[in-house]
Amino acid sequence: MVDVVTGRAGGLTAENVTVALGGRTVLSGVSLEINPGELVAVLGPNGAGKSTFLNLLSGEQEVQDGNVAIAGEPMTDMSVKSLARKRALMPQKASLAFPFKVRDVVEMGRDPFRKEMTTQENDTAIDWALSEADIGYLADRVYTRLSGGEQQRVQLARVLAQVWRPADCDEPRYLLLDEPTSSLDLAHQHSVLHVARGLTDQKVGVVAVVHDLNLAALYATRVAVLDQGRLVATGHPDDVLEEDLIARVFDLSVHTVMDPASGRKLLVPNGYHKRRSNIIEIRKAL
Repeated sequence: MVDVVTGRAGGLTAENVTVALGGRTVLSGVSLEINPGELVAVLGPNGAGKSTFLNLLSGEQEVQDGNVAIAGEPMTDMSVKSLARKRALMPQKASLAFPFKVRDVVEMGRDPFRKEMTTQENDTAIDWALSEADIGYLADRVYTRLSGGEQQRVQLARVLAQVWRPADCDEPRYLLLDEPTSSLDLAHQHSVLHVARGLTDQKVGVVAVVHDLNLAALYATRVAVLDQGRLVATGHPDDVLEEDLIARVFDLSVHTVMDPASGRKLLVPNGYHKRRSNIIEIRKAL
């Protein structure tokens, strides 16, 4: 099931994008639009092309074929500053070699706006981001001395500060999160997706690469499933995350249950079975 809409003014649009890296096609003819006010979870097995696709949407990865645009304007025509004002990217890993304090790292997210917004507005953005990421108590700590999970939340706060706008601003912008929960405890995994979902009420379009299908089921307004570099399904989580698709894409048998609190369908594995493809390869090697 594929439900793809492209070309609507105001959206972050990837149209028929193809990328090859190291002689291997990583993405093939993928088209997807993300609109302000929705949270799209990008799902798929390892090597499906999720991070490459997110990097394309951010402008970090060069488009080899196809087009990526915001509100109809190709990213290739945008300046670095203009792009930074329209979208914020939280990569899988972010390293800092210098002993910046946490507040200084979060403040980096305000760089594109320093000359146009007041000091008070920028400070408000930083304080809000620290609070939303639940790291206010870490503000004066040295970033490099934090745990991996704490550093990940600092990076979240940095991009939150970047997408912050005054209450009277209706400028669409986009938040791109690459595995934002990978180092987090259970409570903070839900907290991050809760914050991301809340941003959709502020005309922010959110794209998040996640591996936990149930987090996607609970918080995403839409999911997009990649497999072997192709978009194989997109739509509401309840419609897309079905037993047959999970078996086909993830090679895992599951059944669905209805969560009475959220009204969403959740996935329960039926036990682990060694991938048939792996068994075949082992037999060939013998």
